[in-house]
Amino acid sequence: MKTSLDINSIINSNTVSKRASNRVSYRNSNSAYRCCIACKDYRDYRVYRDYRGYRDLYKFPFKVLSKQNLLRNFIISLFISFIIFRPLSSWGSEDKNFSRHSTAYKKNSYQSQASFIFDIPVTYNTRVTSWIHYYQTKGQKWFRNWIELSTHYMPMLQRELKNNGLPQDLAYMVMIESGFKANALSSADAVGPWQFIRPTGERYGLKVNSWLDERRDWAKSTKAATRYLRDLYQEFGSWYLVAASYNMGENGLRRQIQKHKTKDFWRLAELSALPKETIDYVPKILAAMLISKAPSLYGFRNIPFHQPFEFEMAYVPGGTTITQVADALGLTHQALKEMNQELVSGAIPHYVTHHPIKVPKGAGSLVAVWVKKVRYSETYGN
Repeated sequence: MKTSLDINSIINSNTVSKRASNRVSYRNSNSAYRCCIACKDYRDYRVYRDYRGYRDLYKFPFKVLSKQNLLRNFIISLFISFIIFRPLSSWGSEDKNFSRHSTAYKKNSYQSQASFIFDIPVTYNTRVTSWIHYYQTKGQKWFRNWIELSTHYMPMLQRELKNNGLPQDLAYMVMIESGFKANALSSADAVGPWQFIRPTGERYGLKVNSWLDERRDWAKSTKAATRYLRDLYQEFGSWYLVAASYNMGENGLRRQIQKHKTKDFWRLAELSALPKETIDYVPKILAAMLISKAPSLYGFRNIPFHQPFEFEMAYVPGGTTITQVADALGLTHQALKEMNQELVSGAIPHYVTHHPIKVPKGAGSLVAVWVKKVRYSETYGN
């Protein structure tokens, strides 16, 4: 006859011996347990080390899981435990083995770029695992493309977040928001990599008019997003609630918190107090983080590597088109348009005196020389 494993009795008992605990077997239990990470404050990292219920100083909730996925989830839990048990002083600092300045980073491999450090809370529950499973199966093609694009954009995003004192893992919001597409457009008319709606974008300094939409500008929209995220955290005090409010709007979240008297995201999700899209939004981000930091563990191998997105600004006069600048620099039209997707039609109107555009690093001086030649020819003719 099968017996169940009573984890609470093992944890709370002072008399159970380690030898007796070792005799507890998964084969004669009708349930097994894995740890999930759920903490209200991202500085409070606590986890149980193993599945057998050995008494430990680190208290953590357990959740039932099926035998079929036991080995896979055991490996994942060990991986998470390794992350959690790193010295707290190293959290948020760059790992020398994975520094973007190291030789490993320059290899043609996404794995070498990923950092195994989390700087926002990581909850590992059924909502998160369901999205991990989705990205491994039906969504595998999309997610593989997202990981590939992240090698190009993630360094710039994380650098800006770090410079503003925010967790670098918030950059994974862009993966879920837009899939790293600057021209992404939602059904709610949200635009750009950070999916700003027009009122919010303008509130944080992004210009939107007939020829310019700075919500599509990687640099300016990221700066606006960092200010917005900081404001949300000052109000809600939880990165999960920050993400939820970013998705559904701070006013709606504020009303639900007041109504249900809780600031626990998972409790609000359990009460169905949030829209389904928002309930899924946070687990999607956590799933994206877990997979992206160890893609090989989840079946994503041989990811092509792209050079980090780097540029410098160069001023060009009104009436200039992106194709003209691309021809002058010997670049493809598409390459320069992708760097300047905030230009709606790929051109600067004649009534604008001058406007900055993004060009590859080192090309700014070449653009300045080209502009002088254009002005000379316009003034004195060929």
